[in-house]
Parts: sequence; structure tokens; C-alpha cells
Amino acid sequence: MQIEVQPMGPYQTNCYIVTIDHKDFIIDPGVDALSWVLDHVKNPVAILNTHGHFDHVWSNQAVKEALNIPIYCPEGDVFMLQNDPFQQGTPPSHVDVSVQPDEVVTIEDIKIKFLHFPGHTPGCSAIEIGENWFCGDFLFRGSIGRVDFPYSNPQAMKKSLEKAMAYTKAVTLYPGHGPSTTLEAEKRNIPYWLRAL
Repeated sequence: MQIEVQPMGPYQTNCYIVTIDHKDFIIDPGVDALSWVLDHVKNPVAILNTHGHFDHVWSNQAVKEALNIPIYCPEGDVFMLQNDPFQQGTPPSHVDVSVQPDEVVTIEDIKIKFLHFPGHTPGCSAIEIGENWFCGDFLFRGSIGRVDFPYSNPQAMKKSLEKAMAYTKAVTLYPGHGPSTTLEAEKRNIPYWLRAL
């Protein structure tokens, strides 16, 4: 597996290209991501969204149309891609596959699990590919996603953090902002956030 990352836009939102068996998955194409994506993909097969916030999905439709590939998005956040609820001028994008909580989807013979961790948004998910979580704005190195936005839910975030604490698989975390980390490392920080919420 090869992982490329480029921070996009004013919020430096990480856009990832994950290549497995010569198949490219584009995760969270944010603001002005199209040109970087086009320069770095050879065999694109799908766009995967961790959640629906504008800085993660801004270039969804542009990438979809340029590469003729489908968009997969957690069911709980599909409305954000269509309705621009934060009035940011986000270009609307059409979701091809609305993914259910904790659903495993198979794309080009690659199994991908959308682990549901609501709180930051209703559909917020960590996209598990192999031993890796592309976790959007759920977990960061030393921090967690904000829960003071419209559609955020602090109680849901507490349950999601508890769910992550109970997860036994060793995984590397590739968050929506900032550097990578590991679930093992973040388990040392999560109890603080559980108390703080």
C-alpha cells in the first residue's frame, strides 16, 4: 500500500491518495484538490469521504467528473454534500454510495470498512483500509474533533471515544489535519477527552 498526502486549502485539510494493487482511492478531496489529484493518480477507482464538512468534500464533484469515479460517503452526512449547510459556497456533490454505519464495502476487490464514530458530525467515520484508519476529524495526534459545530454531538463523541478505546487492532491513524499517529498512542490521550466532554 502506498499513501500520499497533501494538505489543501485554508484549513490545511489532508487529502490522501491510497494505492493498493495499482488502484487509487482518493480520500477527502478538499479545497482546490483537483490539480494535485490529477497529477498523482494513475488508476483512480473511487472517492471516499470520512465526513461531510466542506473542507473535506469541496472538490468531490470536480474530481468525480474529471475521473468518472463514484463518491462513497457515510449515510449520516450525505445531506451536507448536497445542501451546503454551513453556507460556505461548497460546490454540491452527488453521492453514488451512501455507506451505512460500520459497513464494509468492496471496491475493485478491495475491502474497506467505514467505522462509524459520530460526534464531530452525524456520519463521521474512520475509513479502515488494512492496518490504517483515515479518520477525518474524529481523532488527531493528541486531540479530537470539535463538537461545538451545528450537527455535532458531545454525547455521541463520548460513545465514539469509548468505542475506539475498546478497539484491539493496532492501526496507524491518518487524520484530516496534521500528522499521522497511532491508535495505541491516542488511547493514552482519550481518557482526558472523555473527562473533558
